[in-house]
This record gives sequence, structure tokens and C-alpha cells, in this order.
Amino acid sequence: MKIGIIGAGNIGATLARKLAASGHEVKLANSKGPDSIRDLARDVGATAVSKEDAVRSVEAIILSIPFANYPDLAGLFKDVPTDVVVIDTSNYYPFRDGAIAEVDGGRPESTWVSEQIGRPVVKAWNAVLAETLAERGQPNGTSGRIAIPVAGDDPKAKATAMELVEATGFDAHDSGSLGDSWRQQPGTPAYCTELTRSELRSALQSADQSRAAGNREALIREFAAAGGKLTHDEIVARNRAVTA
Repeated sequence: MKIGIIGAGNIGATLARKLAASGHEVKLANSKGPDSIRDLARDVGATAVSKEDAVRSVEAIILSIPFANYPDLAGLFKDVPTDVVVIDTSNYYPFRDGAIAEVDGGRPESTWVSEQIGRPVVKAWNAVLAETLAERGQPNGTSGRIAIPVAGDDPKAKATAMELVEATGFDAHDSGSLGDSWRQQPGTPAYCTELTRSELRSALQSADQSRAAGNREALIREFAAAGGKLTHDEIVARNRAVTA
């Protein structure tokens, strides 16, 4: 499959590496232009391009940029065919992104993203830590394989996203419509808790939207106070404990 990825940070670059290794043809772009990521793209097996080139002649586009930057992509998709799948991996953190009233009021994050770019999206890979994505994928059928929730409204687009999630080493779990995607946002039991498919299904069902933002902020304060001293497993454990 031909895939364009916009965003070359920890998530975007890792996805580029894994999908290229799975045999996909990957173009990688960022906000600074292809020259700034040429070495990185070569290392992960992708081709460095501009964001305009990343959305041309591809079957899927993965967006992995800071949440507040989505309005900058307005107009980028006007000539992209409607059958091209657009996948959003982002999360909203007010301390980083600034307050966004619609999302604070309960609008699901990826619904807001769709409105900013003028295209429906599928939400995937948002509920996984960068280290989890890079280091903890397993072959299909492995016992205890971590599952990743995938939400969207178009069955064909969702199926494509789930196929790509599987290619990165995780069980893809259909988590419902884009309107339901708040169940996999920060502060919920499904978010960055490294669950199997059956555990993830239960976590999504038990999500409480009224608690999510408070959980998110409590965890951010706790992680900031730790000063980067928590291990990856300790972060996962705290996410599980606070959101349970």
C-alpha cells in the first residue's frame, strides 16, 4: 500500500519504520520540509517529501502531529480523492495545545480534527505510548498481544486502518464510531494501558466521560512531579490505576 505520513516525531517515525518493514511504500513529511528529515526517512525506509506530496498518489494518510496544529492542514485535502483513508493518531493535552473550548465541552477529539481538515478520519494508534509502539509489538497470534482501539464511521476506511495496525504488531480492535472515540482518549481505561483484546473491550465499555479530563490532568501532574524518573512499566501501571 502507498502511505503518506505527516509528522516525523516518535509516533510518526516509528509507524514509518514499521510499515515500510511490512512492505508498504511510505512517504514521510513534517512541518519543516523534506531536507530536515531526509536522513531520518532514509533510516526508517521511507522517502522524505513535503506535506503536499505526502497526500498525493497514496491510499492512506496518517496524521501524527500536535493536536493544536490541525488547523494548519486546512485545505491540504481538497484535491485528495474521497476513497483515500485518513488516520488520526493525535491526543489533546491542554497544557501543550492550549484550551480548545469545543473539546473541553465534550466533542470527541477526532471529530474536531475532522472538522479542521474537512475530511472524515479514523482514530488509531493514539492510545499507545511511543515505547509501546516501538518495542512491544508481537506477531499475529502471540498470546497476550497488546490490542489497539480503532474508531471510525466508514467501514472500509476502518478496515484499512485495522489492517495497518495489525502490520505494526498489535491486535486491532474495532472500538466503534468516531463519536465513541472519546472512550480511547487520555484519562480513560483504554488509554496507554497495554491491554489484550478482551481487556481492551472491557476498558472501552467502562469508560466514564465525566472522569476522563480529571484523570488526564491528575496523571500529567503526577508524571511532571516524578521528573522523568518513572519507568515505562510504572507509567503504564499508573495509567491503569488512576483510570480504573
